Amino acid sequence: MALLRIRKYPEDILRRPALSVEDARDAELQRLIDDMIETMHDAPGVGLAAPQVGVSLRLCVIDVSGSENPGPVHVLINPEIIEASEQIVAEEGCLSIPGYHCDVKRYGRVIAGYTDRDGNHREIVATDLLCRAIQHELDHLNGVLFVDRIGAFRKELFRRRYKKSLSRAEA
Repeated sequence: MALLRIRKYPEDILRRPALSVEDARDAELQRLIDDMIETMHDAPGVGLAAPQVGVSLRLCVIDVSGSENPGPVHVLINPEIIEASEQIVAEEGCLSIPGYHCDVKRYGRVIAGYTDRDGNHREIVATDLLCRAIQHELDHLNGVLFVDRIGAFRKELFRRRYKKSLSRAEA
């Protein structure tokens, strides 16, 4: 397994919709899944989408158990939201936008359909952090970042602060 480079905003791949996975059991895809899990745990994060590591595929990995004792990792291939209800606001961050967190409105409960790494079609009913992580990672697969879900004023503040932080980092 290998650690992968996490792409950072404003890299182009983060804005492109990802392509569907054709064969969930492909050996190269299985290696990518293992590398993504290792990268997510090392970051540490609770989710990671393939575009975040430079691969334009509809694949994400999620582990909401916490970095000290990694739990079951959800591997979602070609995921889609089947049903969603309730709206709640909670703070989010992103490995591709380090150091920035803000409140984002999302569904409080979703049912998602996906293919697992063995090629089986599955459905998952999710609430709480898992629900938020699924929606966040699906956004990545559609070329959407969590900052796209905040108001225009806060988005402009984000752009200014982030641009300033990038300038300081380059200096």
